[in-house]
Amino acid sequence: MRENKTLFVTGASSEIGTAFIEQVADNYDTIVAHYRSSAGRLLPLEEKLGEKLVMVQADFADATSVRKMLDFMTERQLKPDHIVHLAASPMENEKFKKLDWCNFAESTETNIRPIVDILEEFMPVMAKQKYGKVVFMLSAVTLGMPPKYKSVYTTTKYALLGLMKSLAVEYADKGITVNGVSPEMIDTRFLNNLPDLIKEMNADTMPMKANLTVNQVVPTVSFLLSDGADMISGQNIAITDSKE
Repeated sequence: MRENKTLFVTGASSEIGTAFIEQVADNYDTIVAHYRSSAGRLLPLEEKLGEKLVMVQADFADATSVRKMLDFMTERQLKPDHIVHLAASPMENEKFKKLDWCNFAESTETNIRPIVDILEEFMPVMAKQKYGKVVFMLSAVTLGMPPKYKSVYTTTKYALLGLMKSLAVEYADKGITVNGVSPEMIDTRFLNNLPDLIKEMNADTMPMKANLTVNQVVPTVSFLLSDGADMISGQNIAITDSKE
């Protein structure tokens, strides 16, 4: 097992982020936890983990803000061995005819550009040390046919899926694994912009008649960062309760 590891989590103040950090904290010497505006949600972890947890702020809709975050990490010599990308814009329902290119461009700037900047900063470091692991939080919309009225969200997730697979191939000989997890709807604040009826309808399609919980998703992310997943790369892992 590699020692003195550093973990970087984007969207760490999310419910998945805090639960994930709590589960894997003992595996790392330093955990860099990104948040946009909800630092308070990370305070219980800071109290528990002390100096092990380093909170960094950035608004992913602002390229300058992301650059400042990366500069801070470089100045502090916070070079992650593992990166988990959880940050994402909330899922929304909207018919395609009511959208225009600005909606897609905004999603690209907020959801794709930041992780590209982050990986361009740190993957060369991983490659030099011949070790690294990256996990993308994707979505079940990338499995088969997606639900209606989510063209922006679905397009963004497919772009991230393409990035994940491309990097897995490009860095395969550098000791770096790059994977994604694609869960069905998870019962978190992320779904707040969706009508309750849509969440209920999705739950009804699940074999257990319930949307996923955070604790049903986090273990898969943790496994992909473990030594047991050293030979797994370029995979999009479905977490769907056997939903067809």
